[in-house]
Amino acid sequence: MQALYNTLYEPGLPLKLMGILVGLWLVASHVFVLLKPAIVKPWLRALPRNERIGTVLVIIGFAWAYLIWSCMDLGEFFKIERPVQMFIIGICVGVIVYVKEFLAVRSLGFLMILAAAPMLESAFLKEPQSRLLLVVFAYAIAVKGMFWVGMPYLMRDQINWVLANENRYKIGAVAGAAYGLGMAVCAVLWW
Repeated sequence: MQALYNTLYEPGLPLKLMGILVGLWLVASHVFVLLKPAIVKPWLRALPRNERIGTVLVIIGFAWAYLIWSCMDLGEFFKIERPVQMFIIGICVGVIVYVKEFLAVRSLGFLMILAAAPMLESAFLKEPQSRLLLVVFAYAIAVKGMFWVGMPYLMRDQINWVLANENRYKIGAVAGAAYGLGMAVCAVLWW
């Protein structure tokens, strides 16, 4: 568990590797969206209220929070490590049992907030300026994640807005793939 924490946070993944991974993920996911609209569109429409996906994402999110709490240096708070671990597990079970409304959206937002930190750690005080492609993406997903946790109906509305017009759908897919390609190329060449 400590090795995974150290890989993500102390000292974190190298900027080059993080840029390549995030860039390739963006390219692959957006190209799939562009090439397979018959699969993606119904799945996107159903995602906000999908309890199974929501449950899996909640478990992943709380496991990540548990990992962070268990491995970080707590300083004076080391005495409450075990009670907070039990609290995290209890809250995870409580969320799965009692928060059925838009569970997938809320848990995806939570994961987006958690995912931003390792990206920012990789780019912290590094050169060149093109690293800001990763920083901007990290802040964008963190802010969007906060909105989705607090106002989950926004994801449903955003999905409906994108799917309502074929050009918006295609432009979004191409833009995401282009951004990812730009990030991956910068990572390979300069980071």
